[in-house]
Amino acid sequence: MALDLGIVIASYNTCDLLRACLHSVYASEGDFAFEVCVVDNASSDGSAEMVATEFPQARLIANAQNVGYPSANNQGLKAFGFAKTRSSDPKTPRFALLLNSDTELPPDALSGMLSFMARYPDAGVAGPKLVLRDGSLDLACRRSFPTPEVSFYRMVGLSRLFPRSRRFGRYNLTYLDPDQVAEVDSVVGAFMLVRAEAIAQAGLMDEQFFMYGEDLDWAYRIKRAGWKIYYNPAVTVVHVKRASTRQNPRAQIEFYRAMDVFYRKHYAARTPWWLHALIVNAIAFRQGLERLRLALSPVVQRPEV
Repeated sequence: MALDLGIVIASYNTCDLLRACLHSVYASEGDFAFEVCVVDNASSDGSAEMVATEFPQARLIANAQNVGYPSANNQGLKAFGFAKTRSSDPKTPRFALLLNSDTELPPDALSGMLSFMARYPDAGVAGPKLVLRDGSLDLACRRSFPTPEVSFYRMVGLSRLFPRSRRFGRYNLTYLDPDQVAEVDSVVGAFMLVRAEAIAQAGLMDEQFFMYGEDLDWAYRIKRAGWKIYYNPAVTVVHVKRASTRQNPRAQIEFYRAMDVFYRKHYAARTPWWLHALIVNAIAFRQGLERLRLALSPVVQRPEV
C-alpha cells in the first residue's frame, strides 16, 4: 500500500520522551497510511535499543556518532525515498514529517494536518500550534526569516519590548493571533510537514548546520521554489522543548554558528559592507561570550529560539 506519510524522528538521549512520542504517533487515528523512521544519533541512554525492542514496526537507523540534526533527518528522508528529484517509486510517501522526540501528538493531529495540506494545495510546508507543558505557546512554531533587520530587533531586545508591533515583533510573529491560520516564513522543525514535491524541488536539508537553523534554511529554499508555508492552529501538539539540546553543552555556540551560516548563505551578498561587518562581528562576539561561559561554567542558559 502506498504511504501517505513518512515520519522521521531524529533522537539523541531522550529515551523516555521518545517512547511517549512514539506511543502517541502509533495511537493516531484517521484514514491514512504512515511509517516511522527513528534516526538515533549515538544516544548513550538506550534509546536505540528501546526502539528496537518496544517498537519493532518502526524503521531504525542507529548512528555510531552524533552527526547532527539535519544529517540525521536526511538519513530518514532518504530511507523513505525523498531526494532532489521526485522518485517514481510508489513507496515514496506523499508527505514527509520531521518530528522531534520531545513532542506528543493528540490522536487526530496527523489526520488534521494532512487534511489541512489537502485544503491548501499551494502549501509546501505546514506546522501546528505547539504548546509547552504549561500550556503556553512555543513561540518558535511560527517564524519570520532572520533578516539583518529582524535579527537586529531581536538582539537589542525590541522584539521583547514591543511584541505586538508588526515591525519589531516579526522574529516570532508575536503580533499575530495564535488561533488564526497564517501564512508565515517558517515553522519549526519540531513538527514540520513537507510535501514531497517541495522536497523534490528544494532538495534535502543543508548539512552545514548542526542543530539550529536548518529548518529555517529549508523553509527559505522551499519558499524560493514557489511554495507557501502555513501555521495551522487547529491542531495542537505538546512540545517539551530543548530536550536534546540540554544534552549538548555546545548548543548555544551552535546557535550562533547557525546564525552566521544562514546570514552568509542568504543575505551577505546583498548587504552593504559596513552592515556586513557589524553583523558578522556581532555574531562572533556573542559566540565568543558563549565559549567563555562554557569554559567557566558547566551549566549555562540555552538561548530561546
